[in-house]
Amino acid sequence: MTDALKRLSEEGVAIWLDDLSRKRITSGNLAELIDQQHVVGVTTNPSIFQKAISQGDGYDQQLSDLASRKVTVEEAIRMITTADVRDAADILRPVFDATGGQDGRVSIEVDPRLAHHTKPTVAEAKQLAWLVDRPNTLIKIPATMGGLPAIGEVIGHGISVNVTLIFSLERYRQVMDAYLSGLEKAKERGLDLSKIHSVASFFVSRVDTEIDKRLDALGTDEAKAARGKAGVANARLAYQAYEEVFSSERWLALEKAGANKQRPLWASTGVKDPAYKDTLYVDDLVAPNTVNTMPEATLFAADDHGEITGNTIAGTYEQARADLDAVEKLGISYDEVVQLLEDEGVEKFEASWNDLLKSTEAELQRLAPSED
Repeated sequence: MTDALKRLSEEGVAIWLDDLSRKRITSGNLAELIDQQHVVGVTTNPSIFQKAISQGDGYDQQLSDLASRKVTVEEAIRMITTADVRDAADILRPVFDATGGQDGRVSIEVDPRLAHHTKPTVAEAKQLAWLVDRPNTLIKIPATMGGLPAIGEVIGHGISVNVTLIFSLERYRQVMDAYLSGLEKAKERGLDLSKIHSVASFFVSRVDTEIDKRLDALGTDEAKAARGKAGVANARLAYQAYEEVFSSERWLALEKAGANKQRPLWASTGVKDPAYKDTLYVDDLVAPNTVNTMPEATLFAADDHGEITGNTIAGTYEQARADLDAVEKLGISYDEVVQLLEDEGVEKFEASWNDLLKSTEAELQRLAPSED
């Protein structure tokens, strides 16, 4: 153990685990990660739940009970996933209390099939908050054009939100605007702003994967030199935008009323290209008041050989802008890439959700009691 994760925490980066399963909860593994690896939060998504439920027999008893009640497959999934999130939230409750509600959080996503629809997303977010019934839950809402007004509405009802699938700097600014609008609504309704929290999940590795693929197709020396830089550059410029918005007059008025800043969360931090250091998106994105949600492999890699050398975002904005400009000059459209990644992100989560529906339905049929 290098204590790299301890140093990361001391630099103001909250370490969250990007994974959850019933086995992780019941075996004591999650509690162990909190105790030994400085984990202070958990994120989930449809892909994570699909993998968890399709492996092993940890869900058999609950599935058997649900099958006996002849519930729909959608209801079964919600009962299973909210049970896991509730139990994880209880394990993380001491962290939540110790950090005044900032950490100790567990995220659960709205049905991804609703990603482009505002009203159903708001209704689903309210339902999930009610079902889990823990103050340290974050409801995940995608940053689609349909999701943005839903974010403001849900925040306005006092429900804490994890905004997910953010790839572009413009969309990130729209997300922060939606958060501030939601806080203003909550304030008008007389809600306690200090109880409302939010993170904005800005995706990193997927940007490199898509841009590197296009650079490789070009094959020039300039293209090779630009590989592996766009993801970090994009995230660093997002942090610059965060600093601007959360020092504005509009924000200061809300802060005076007790509001919390919406922290940038670095998502998709598992390195996809073996040519890059496996802790790249941890080491190069260290800054105060951020969250880094890591798959377990990245968490242990950072613990073992992460290089935490202080703030690695301050003073980098000019270079970050130059790195993104270099990609544009090679004919690769930033706007096209980030829109594609958002579309693919929604499609991937929808596909995982549909796989989850199918596998859960098969399990319900397998465990259904014979007719009396």
